[in-house]
Amino acid sequence: MTPEQIAAASKPMVLDIGDAFTRCPVTLRRARLLGISGWAFYVTGRAGVLGDVRAETAAAALGFLAPDAVADGWEGAGRTVRPSEVAAATLAECCRWGSENLDDAPRVERLVNLLERTVHAADGSGLPLFAAGRAMPVPGRRAGARAAAALRLLREYFTGAYLLAVRASGMTPREAVLAGPEGEAGAMACGWPPPYPPVGPLVRRRLWAEAVTDRLAAPAFGALGPVDGAELVDLLTAVRAHLGTAVRSHPAA
Repeated sequence: MTPEQIAAASKPMVLDIGDAFTRCPVTLRRARLLGISGWAFYVTGRAGVLGDVRAETAAAALGFLAPDAVADGWEGAGRTVRPSEVAAATLAECCRWGSENLDDAPRVERLVNLLERTVHAADGSGLPLFAAGRAMPVPGRRAGARAAAALRLLREYFTGAYLLAVRASGMTPREAVLAGPEGEAGAMACGWPPPYPPVGPLVRRRLWAEAVTDRLAAPAFGALGPVDGAELVDLLTAVRAHLGTAVRSHPAA
């Protein structure tokens, strides 16, 4: 497999598994313990790696979430807890979920090795959430925790690369979400209010952006080589089957 093929094959699984912990009821309970909403926990848990920045900066880094919706979550959390604390709590929940769900996954130690090599090799230029997240120490040392943390980082890596590709295509993030498989429902979930423009003319641009995303992400996976890269795809497939999760088909959000 070429690095681009490895990236393309890995992407849907990384996007789904790397975000699975956010759908866990125990993770949402952590938000209540911090005294903030689930939305504020999600927004600040991702952008909080940047520190005490303005809501506009957080929205620019997140990209696919509507700025007003980001501001609601960011400012709501900021009245109770510092962004860096929410980011640390989110990473801790990711590791907890990983220990509970991935420790017994097939060949998880080998998966961790391949994932961490990929994360280490990735170029963080233009990807602030990925770069800042990678600088945070992983609180869990069990294999499942490390795998979950690495998958979450690679999810930010793909999502950040997609944001760059979308802008290069001439689309706005809002248009990219609308042109995605979830359409208007996805746009509403990301905080973009109607009315919405027709998406027909945007589909070709979205497909181009998806291909460019794979090209941008490819160098990190190229560090594995074709054999180890193919093995990573196989192990991710096994983990997906182990979890029984449904795969997302795009990195927006």
